[in-house]
Amino acid sequence: MAPEESEEAARLLRSFERRFLAARALRSFPWQNLEEKLRDSSGSELLLDILQKHEAVHAEPLDELYEALAEVLTAEERTRCHRSYLLPSGDSVTLSESTAIISHGTTGLVTWNAALYLTEWALEHPAAFTHRTVLELGSGAGLTGLAICKMCRPRAYIFSDCHSRVLEQLRGNVLLNGLSLEPDVTAPVQHPGHDTRDPESPRVTVAWLDWDVVTVPQLAAFQPDIVIAADVLYSPETALSLAGVLRRLSACREDQQALEAYVAFTVRNPETCQLFTAELGRAGIQWETEPRHDQKLFPYDEQSETAILKLTL
Repeated sequence: MAPEESEEAARLLRSFERRFLAARALRSFPWQNLEEKLRDSSGSELLLDILQKHEAVHAEPLDELYEALAEVLTAEERTRCHRSYLLPSGDSVTLSESTAIISHGTTGLVTWNAALYLTEWALEHPAAFTHRTVLELGSGAGLTGLAICKMCRPRAYIFSDCHSRVLEQLRGNVLLNGLSLEPDVTAPVQHPGHDTRDPESPRVTVAWLDWDVVTVPQLAAFQPDIVIAADVLYSPETALSLAGVLRRLSACREDQQALEAYVAFTVRNPETCQLFTAELGRAGIQWETEPRHDQKLFPYDEQSETAILKLTL
């Protein structure tokens, strides 16, 4: 096989691997080309690797997985599946997710493009999280936080959301990925001599946090060093609520060093984004757009405009 053909085959098979393990729809995949590449010995070896990873991450049984891939987002009775997202280290994040975009009155039970985009950015900038306490607003299924916990060595990570079903799923996904949960984010740190946790593992908490009612003292108790959020600018109401909680977080830092925040979003309605940045301006919060990065690591559902804003609180 010519070098350029070998490179094309590798790209095709890696794309298949990412989508297969993440249980993403494969109806539009170039199956004929894939079949031709798999006839090559190197392709067969990669397919075997894919199947071994499938078993290692405890994904759905193969017959059920093929059925799910054929029916995803079309059959209401299939409401849950396991999806695995490969990390550059060869490790993976496995999530229990809903197969419906909206389930139990929330969109937080699935992983959205902006979460994939923010995760990929975080893995390219691990120093932003190393030995720091991270507060994530609107954690959803938990991909970004779990990837950061596995790859970026934070001191502590606080997942947060306000929907009971999302919080329940978050706790399950944290445990599914081999991390331990702290009972309370404000609980005192144990004396080193009595701390039985892996010193390389971050303190992980799942917290209920309603942006519209949380107070400055409650936010101050989290003591974050960095704040992140993904795909939470999907309506004017959420844009205003997010700006409000960021304003209160800023008030926590009056006598301390400025706090960085990163907000990733898909541009669905430019007016919503403009409303958010206007609210930031009224609150005196400086912001800038992060440079774009390649979307090559994860199986994005569609090619839509995605961006990250860096805020200084």
